[in-house]
Amino acid sequence: MGTAAAGGGCGARRWLPWLGLCFWAAGAAAARGADNSEVLPDSIPSAPGTLPHFIEEPEDAYIIKSYPIALRCKARPAMQIFFKCNGEWVHQNEHVSEESLDESSGLKVREVFINVTRQQVEDFHGPEDYWCQCVAWSHLGTSKSRKASVRIAYLRKNFEQDPQGREVPIEGMIVLHCRPPEGVPAAEVEWLKNEEPIDSEQDENIDTRADHNLIIRQARLSDSGNYTCMAANIVAKRRSLSATVVVYVNGGWSSWTEWSACNVRCGRGWQKRSRTCTNPAPLNGGAFCEGMSVQKITCTALCPVDGSWEVWSEWSVCSPECEHLRIRECTAPPPRNGGKFCEGLSQESENCTDGLCILDKKPLHEIKPQSIENASDIALYSGLGAAVVAVAVLVIGVTLYRRSHSDYGVDVIDSSALTGNSLLLNPAMQPDLTVSRTYSGPICLQDPLDKELMTESSLFNPLSDIKVKVQSSFMVSLGVSERAEYHGKNHSGTFPHGNNRGFSTIHPRNKTPYIQNLSSLPTRTELRTTGVFGHLGGRLVMPNTGVSLLIPHGAIPEENSWEIYMSINQGEPSLQSDGSEVLLSPEVTCGPPDMLVTTPFALTIPHCADVSSEHWNIHLKKRTQQGKWEEVMSVEDESTSCYCLLDPFACHVLLDSFGTYALTGEPITDCAVKQLKVAVFGCMSCNSLDYNLRVYCVDNTPCAFQEVVSDERHQGGQLLEEPKLLHFKGNTFSLQISVLDIPPFLWRIKPFTACQEVPFSRVWSSNRQPLHCAFSLERYTPTTTQLSCKICIRQLKGHEQILQVQTSILESERETITFFAQEDSTFPAQTGPKAFKIPYSIRQRICATFDTPNAKGKDWQMLAQKNSINRNLSYFATQSSPSAVILNLWEARHQQDGDLDSLACALEEIGRTHSKLSNITESQLEEADFNYSRQNGL
Repeated sequence: MGTAAAGGGCGARRWLPWLGLCFWAAGAAAARGADNSEVLPDSIPSAPGTLPHFIEEPEDAYIIKSYPIALRCKARPAMQIFFKCNGEWVHQNEHVSEESLDESSGLKVREVFINVTRQQVEDFHGPEDYWCQCVAWSHLGTSKSRKASVRIAYLRKNFEQDPQGREVPIEGMIVLHCRPPEGVPAAEVEWLKNEEPIDSEQDENIDTRADHNLIIRQARLSDSGNYTCMAANIVAKRRSLSATVVVYVNGGWSSWTEWSACNVRCGRGWQKRSRTCTNPAPLNGGAFCEGMSVQKITCTALCPVDGSWEVWSEWSVCSPECEHLRIRECTAPPPRNGGKFCEGLSQESENCTDGLCILDKKPLHEIKPQSIENASDIALYSGLGAAVVAVAVLVIGVTLYRRSHSDYGVDVIDSSALTGNSLLLNPAMQPDLTVSRTYSGPICLQDPLDKELMTESSLFNPLSDIKVKVQSSFMVSLGVSERAEYHGKNHSGTFPHGNNRGFSTIHPRNKTPYIQNLSSLPTRTELRTTGVFGHLGGRLVMPNTGVSLLIPHGAIPEENSWEIYMSINQGEPSLQSDGSEVLLSPEVTCGPPDMLVTTPFALTIPHCADVSSEHWNIHLKKRTQQGKWEEVMSVEDESTSCYCLLDPFACHVLLDSFGTYALTGEPITDCAVKQLKVAVFGCMSCNSLDYNLRVYCVDNTPCAFQEVVSDERHQGGQLLEEPKLLHFKGNTFSLQISVLDIPPFLWRIKPFTACQEVPFSRVWSSNRQPLHCAFSLERYTPTTTQLSCKICIRQLKGHEQILQVQTSILESERETITFFAQEDSTFPAQTGPKAFKIPYSIRQRICATFDTPNAKGKDWQMLAQKNSINRNLSYFATQSSPSAVILNLWEARHQQDGDLDSLACALEEIGRTHSKLSNITESQLEEADFNYSRQNGL
């Protein structure tokens, strides 16, 4: 106790435990020498013995949470052992010592313990870790143990790098990176697969030694799963986010089958061979095989030629038996290529003496030998046999003729041949393509209103007399060609007001539907709108179609008004493409056709071509009164009869006469591109567990998409994702549509329908009917209400688009996606000044200024150039007011934005006006319109 008290009272002096004395700090500092924190004499006064030897030295230790750690030290022979921590002696009171005697050597053994707390470690702020060291001495001298570091153990919560999910092809390398959380001591890493530890020593294909990463050298199907990185030290364990690894198999084609026999017995036909995507079959989202599963080549089969008799020879001379003979040969022509031999006898004989010849002294006609009777029987039976054969041939011929002229064509098969059961077409069923398992390719439908699809349950309903037309292009057509009619307004006719001219309402023709159960569907052949226009002009708009008609001021004589109509043909196009020519726009009709205008009107027609003069040759065509189509002009031609201005999505045409117009395009190179709008709709089927996805690829024209929207509304379909634009090249490569990333334990897709391929020719001419492919999904349980997947639409060696479907199949929870961003016009017909963006007074000033020729070239030609009108200026030169026609074209181009700023900037650049149109206030516009209306008697 005295020693402890003395040590405790040293104050500024240093405690020397081996002497039990306090020295002043200055003296202590002098005694330390090179070690600033250590006061140890070189030796204790000599005495017999040995230097202390450490039997046990302090070990590195970690403080866990708030629990202190114990450091121990044991040495012999040792008179005293004390700990020094961070260069400071630990007070004697904090030591716990035990003393014993080594029986073998008789030397004294001393063991010492100290506790180190978390607070002591946290309060230390040195350049290195907190450390402690034992110092033992005997009569001979001192010995020092190793330094033991003491650190606070911890493990942070967040991983520095979580493993990321991967999709790898089979036999590819998988590398999952994992950087564990920071910790003391450093965390050990263990990998789990589907919550089971991975033992890399038992699987040579797996390596987990490389910097905590998991490496699978060659991926196998069994390596698919959820991988988790586990980090642990003495404090805690941490789990990373799970990474899903999917090992997929890309599909591979099997070998081609042998070529089939020619499909015709005679003449030109075809033979085919097929292959399947089963070598290997695509698994886990692997790519479907590229290319066609069926190849066809033409073949020519030699036609069989039946033999025919030559004419009879002359009768031979009369024989002694009173008979003469004649013969004929089967050589006119002879039978060839398996043809039939001539029917009948090749030799004929008869009596040559009119019965006067005597045989055995009797007239020959009285003798009836047995041989003659036998010959008569043979002739009778031969005649009956020939009659039976002729009747059989007639029946077979009639049957073949009826089949070849039936509605189903030459490729008609019984529905029972498709699946081994009869097929029921049920009009109440929702679309389902599960029956596509029967065919070598996918099933695509031309129009949603025109199809009644086959459900899985219908495969077992016997109805043996129903037939299905199977086409070689992998599509089953089950549709009618006409759809419901829509009118913006109903008018009995179009006529100048004040005249009594009678017109009857046009009704669509009734056609016999392809399937009897669909006969009740309404038909629709056109969209139509009308408006009454006078001298002030106006604008007629077909909402949400991109089609509009601008009637300029003064185009209709004063005191006259006409009911002008505009319609879009939604039935089968009457324009039949020639060769490689394709229809790029809807067929638009404006009328009445006998109406005359004094100023060209502007017709705006949307198109789906990716405009480039290097790849397309685009023509404007007009239908004659006889129903034939004639070319008006090529868009790039110079003409004074009309003018075409081609914008990226529409063509603005200045015309003098009404009629039916359309745009066609002839691709010059394989890089010619049609713009397609792709969209996906969904709806529940009659089976509560089924959900149908319908993917449309239509020409990128608003009217084409509006037709799809109308059809889907009729079926109760819901747009699931904003439509996207697909650039489809004219390189003859087909289109693939596939469903990806279906939640594996919530949904499944019906077999053989995950990927569907559409031939190039069907897509390239898709303006005739909306291209529609359907997919049928099935929930595992009714509790699944959310659907998440991807729709991939891509052209082989071309553009690709992904539609991300994230929807609820419950109507109450479903988010509505707007079909159209905005309405073209609340009122299809706008008349008078309100229909134009440029006020009439401003327009008059512009025309008066720029119609006058100018020596500096600042006239209407400069106005055209500043508005990006650089060609066919000779057309405007023939007009009474070129500037007015240019402004009419500007009005047609800017009916949506009405960008007066751009026009004002163009005028300012020319330097002929100093007022910006954009600064005109609404009140000025209204005042100008009012004055204009008042001047014109409105």
